[in-house]
Amino acid sequence: MKNFFSSIMSRIWRAYDYADTADRYKKLRRNIFITMLLVTILPLSLMAAINYHQYRQGLRQEIVKPLHNLVNKAAHSIDFFLKERRSAIEFISSIYSYEELLDSKTMNRLFLVLNKEFKGYVDLGLIDKNGYMVNYTGPYDLLGKEYSSHDWFQEVFVKGEYISNVFMGYRKIPHIAIAVRHLEESGSGWVLRATLGTEIFSDFIKSMGLGPNTDAFIINRKGVLQTYSKLYGSVLENCGLDIPYSVPGPTVQEITDSQGREFLAGYTPFLDNQFVLVVMKPKGLVMKSWVSLKSDMLIVFIIGVAAIVLIIFSITDRYVKRIKTSDERRMLAMKELEHHQQLSSIGRLAAGVAHEINNPLAIINENMGLLKDMIHYDRFDNGIFQKKVDIVIDSVERAKKITHRLLGFAKRIDVNYEMLDINEVLREVFSFVDKEILYKNIETSISLGDDLPFVSSDRGQLEQVFLNILTNAMDAAGSHGKIDVTTEACEESMVRITIRDNGPGISRKDIDHIFDPFFTTKKEKGTGLGLSITYGIIKKLGGEIKVESEEGQGAAFMIYLCHQKSRGSDEKFTCVTS
Repeated sequence: MKNFFSSIMSRIWRAYDYADTADRYKKLRRNIFITMLLVTILPLSLMAAINYHQYRQGLRQEIVKPLHNLVNKAAHSIDFFLKERRSAIEFISSIYSYEELLDSKTMNRLFLVLNKEFKGYVDLGLIDKNGYMVNYTGPYDLLGKEYSSHDWFQEVFVKGEYISNVFMGYRKIPHIAIAVRHLEESGSGWVLRATLGTEIFSDFIKSMGLGPNTDAFIINRKGVLQTYSKLYGSVLENCGLDIPYSVPGPTVQEITDSQGREFLAGYTPFLDNQFVLVVMKPKGLVMKSWVSLKSDMLIVFIIGVAAIVLIIFSITDRYVKRIKTSDERRMLAMKELEHHQQLSSIGRLAAGVAHEINNPLAIINENMGLLKDMIHYDRFDNGIFQKKVDIVIDSVERAKKITHRLLGFAKRIDVNYEMLDINEVLREVFSFVDKEILYKNIETSISLGDDLPFVSSDRGQLEQVFLNILTNAMDAAGSHGKIDVTTEACEESMVRITIRDNGPGISRKDIDHIFDPFFTTKKEKGTGLGLSITYGIIKKLGGEIKVESEEGQGAAFMIYLCHQKSRGSDEKFTCVTS
């Protein structure tokens, strides 16, 4: 994470360092704004998303769990109720013989006891092995009815017991039949059959305490309603829902019915998957609190993001303005330092300049003395006189040029781009220091490239750059040292100037700091500003400066400057340096 943020910040400052002056603060403001926005909004959004998900899951569980438990308990109660009724019929069939059950009084007494103890029975009947109702007690006229052709009759003889789905039958009223088989030792058998009204299911559903907008019903494996449904119709109608009956237990899920309505449905099979209890709650009603909370969270999130954006914009704008003010002050200070460095360089050049000016002054003095003697002794010769006057004029012009060069070097002026011959600029700089080079007995090797392309740059500032580096090279080389200067055209539309010395070199720990302000390896002799100012000038002129050095192997400074396609061409190229 630390490396990630370091990479982001380095990209911001790199964009700031290499941007054009007009766009650098705009780009810096944009980059800082985007970075701060990402750093604040991304964690906030992630936290909001996590809270959204967790709260939604928690709220859903709070809704799902009660519905899950409700369906499970209701289905278990109905299952227990039906199995209890079936067990009562099985008990009667096991303790009473066929002959006893043929007695109407016994059958009536048993029916009364069943309804008193268990309730819910509608009638009770005895069916012989041929499928005829041989004894019956109840409200309907079913004595003598034949059931041998009915599927349930065949099934009860195979399985021994049977609980039917809701059906009409002879009575044309929805009901449920419970039948058990009894086998005699002789191999013959008979069936004891009781029926229950569907009101028992409705009573169980009412006891669940559901709200007015909730629907609950029972279906069989085919999706046929076994009870009345508020949404999907009456008993024995198809509900049209794809509810699985083979799930292992109570299940709650979101479903959409054939009419596109969304519900939170809880369902569970019971009685060996013969029936499915279904409870349907409208999703909108169930999730109403969640929708309300979600809207509130969204509003808070938007307000928070808007506040963050405004604060970041305000802080970024203030921060960039301070940077701009600081840069302006720094540039002003750097200009002052550049000028002081120029004046310092002039001090170093004083001896050479004095010698350069003394030579033409001596010539002037000698020739003017000769002319004075010629006039005094009346040996006036027009030819000789004119020749001496020309010599005087040339010497004056020479001194004037030297003085102008020195004054031009000392001026504080803005960048003035012009087409320059780098070789000529270097020769001019060498004319300032050649006497010091001669005095220190430094060997110089100057290899200037032939037909070198012109460079679009500022003469005065380039002279200061070359003079700073040459002065450092002379200090490093010392007496009887060596300095090599080469110029050449290189790739990517650049001219390379290399100044190499055979001095003590620069250590690895120092080489990364030599362009830092006030960093110097000359101890008390250096100010640490020369190379820093040189670096700033080269960058301002659109160039590049590099250094190669090893301890004991000397140092080489390479300056890269933009050049043009050919001498005299006005078409400029964009410099690209690695």
